[in-house]
Amino acid sequence: MEMGSRTEVDEDGDNNKGRMWDLDQQFDGSIEEEAGRLKNMYTEKQTSPLLLLRLAFQSLGVVYGDLGTSPLYVFYNTFPEEIVDPEDVIGALSLIIYSLTLIPLLKYVFVVCKANDNGQGGTFALYSLLCRHANVKIIPNQHRTDEELTTYSCSTLIHEKSFAAKTKRWLEKDTYRKNALLILVLFGTCNVIGDGILTPAISVLSASGGLKVAHPRMSNGVILVVAVVILVGLFSMQHYGTDKVSWLFAPIVLLWFITTGGIGAYNIWKYGSSVLKAFSPVYIFRYFKRRRKDGWTSLGGIMLSITGTEALFADLAHFSVSAVQLAFTVVVFPCLLLAYSGQAAYLFNKGDHVIDPFYRSIPDCIYWPVFVIATLAAIVASQAAISATYSIVKQALAHGCFPRVKVVHTSKNFLGQIYVPDINWILMVLCIFVTAGFKNQSQIANAYGTAVVLVMLVTTVLMTLIMILVWRSHWIIVILFTGLSLVVECTYFSAVLFKMDQGGWVPLVIAAAFLLIMYVWHYGTVKRYEFEMHGKVSMAWILGLGPSLGLVRVPGTGLVYTELASGVPHMFSHFITNLPAIHSVLVFVCVKYLPVYTVPEEERFVVKRVGPKNFHMFRCIARYGYKDLHKKDDDFEKKLFDNLFLFVRLESMMEGCSDSEEYSWSEPPSEHSRDGNEGGNTMVSSSVNSTVVSYMNMGQISRSQTEMDELEFLNRCRDAGVVHILGNTMVR
Repeated sequence: MEMGSRTEVDEDGDNNKGRMWDLDQQFDGSIEEEAGRLKNMYTEKQTSPLLLLRLAFQSLGVVYGDLGTSPLYVFYNTFPEEIVDPEDVIGALSLIIYSLTLIPLLKYVFVVCKANDNGQGGTFALYSLLCRHANVKIIPNQHRTDEELTTYSCSTLIHEKSFAAKTKRWLEKDTYRKNALLILVLFGTCNVIGDGILTPAISVLSASGGLKVAHPRMSNGVILVVAVVILVGLFSMQHYGTDKVSWLFAPIVLLWFITTGGIGAYNIWKYGSSVLKAFSPVYIFRYFKRRRKDGWTSLGGIMLSITGTEALFADLAHFSVSAVQLAFTVVVFPCLLLAYSGQAAYLFNKGDHVIDPFYRSIPDCIYWPVFVIATLAAIVASQAAISATYSIVKQALAHGCFPRVKVVHTSKNFLGQIYVPDINWILMVLCIFVTAGFKNQSQIANAYGTAVVLVMLVTTVLMTLIMILVWRSHWIIVILFTGLSLVVECTYFSAVLFKMDQGGWVPLVIAAAFLLIMYVWHYGTVKRYEFEMHGKVSMAWILGLGPSLGLVRVPGTGLVYTELASGVPHMFSHFITNLPAIHSVLVFVCVKYLPVYTVPEEERFVVKRVGPKNFHMFRCIARYGYKDLHKKDDDFEKKLFDNLFLFVRLESMMEGCSDSEEYSWSEPPSEHSRDGNEGGNTMVSSSVNSTVVSYMNMGQISRSQTEMDELEFLNRCRDAGVVHILGNTMVR
């Protein structure tokens, strides 16, 4: 058991007793109008055209670097040997064109990105949406009042006999199904982390390979050293934050897309435009008919053209959906089509140059400037996967699925832009090991392709559930989306299986290691919560001790931290039986993460009274979303006390509404809000408290002497010192 104490005196201590709500304020409108205004404020992102252009520009540097550098290595990994039939190039180009159209453009940019959780992307964002629309969360620490948050955005109306209702009941019926869904999400998350390791390795190594094209006698060892130095520099820059990094990287990527698109257009003009007939899907059929098994296994190389798409969705937290869509449709997609078509035109005439065709197709006069741009773009490509890893680890932390690591918010304007130091250095070490261990971009590419296709398959399964439970889409649309996605992705997956022994096993090992860590951590979190729930102290025992709790009540305030959102924790009985004295005011503080991206500040705290008034015991639940940053600092303490004082004032106003011994400030009155240890609740919505005051014409109600006395008592106890009491539950 640990006890940490800290005494803080508010700078405005002399004004504490005078900090009373101005009851003479008058507001217009009804409770419903105020709630609707707040709901619109948090569920609808309004962005000006200038801000949209700015975010679209920045998204190039963070989101699209990975997808944009694929032309460096796609054709090399598709045709590991010399091209015999030039028609094979047209077939491969046709596969690339339709892969880019179906997966990044149609599936991700215009469908999956719309399934964001208020701007948050990634597998855990989809899981959070499902948790709000179906009872699939394993830790049962949610309360119905959580659903009344303005950011919860959960539609409750569902027809009992609809397919959505049947699917919901099927998921909720069995704990094993909930566990299976969680494991699926964790598996997808682990593959995104693996992507964060493999992307920098293949991108930087491929770009560095341009040195050998210019200097054929250069050894592979030199290329490897150059790649490792670049990787160390890249990971060392991460602490500056996505905002600064994206402003540095965005111009590079924009220049890269313009350069590759321009070189592609030049090669089409120089070597012939006959490759443009690849836009006809007929050449895909001819390609497989001609190459048979070799054509099928070559899909492992073709699939590299859509790598980075999964990072696109995971990086959504850093930018808005419309910005990501604008950047892709206006810049990324057209330039990629030109780049691949230009390389195909070059290879159609020079099939023996299949090794590093990108560098060989560059005009000699601009070779070195393009090499510098390509190297810088490869560095940027790694940023997309690294940023995606940070976002997804932060979401996993909030769901209790990852060991506690330090999360640094690097931007005051965009809370989604974060840096995780521990993960950063782990990624760097593993990335260097992969680069130095393989020394061959073709084996890294096989590993990379496996990780990417597995994430896509997980996203497809989760999106199917989203379309059924959240969007309530027609079953025909669900079947079309799921069927088309699975056909394409399973085809690619079958191709990478052929290369499992050539590097494809690496992401599976990485995913298995992280999956074991994450699932064991979540399992321990659930068991710890269940232990504390079963060990709750009965309210009858507390009442039997009397107002003094059988101890000396000394001046001061004790903040007792607990995992429980209801009931008195077991460790409190340990305090009572082992300590000679306890503070005059006790507040049980529960920090709880909800399956929402953020909880507005005015709805953050839920305050309740525990026991009769003369016990001076309260419960304060601090609610956070997975995007929010929680710090036990002076600001947190100040807001906690402000909400405690406001609760006492509101309780005094509503004393005539209920005779119960526990009150709550955060939710509407209910007869059904009960737990095993505490009584019913009289509640007031925090998000509409201003309207409540107007509604009750509070300007004409005077404060009772009891309220004044209790507020003065709470202020004195706060000024006497605040002690933070932490109890540790060990899981063995």
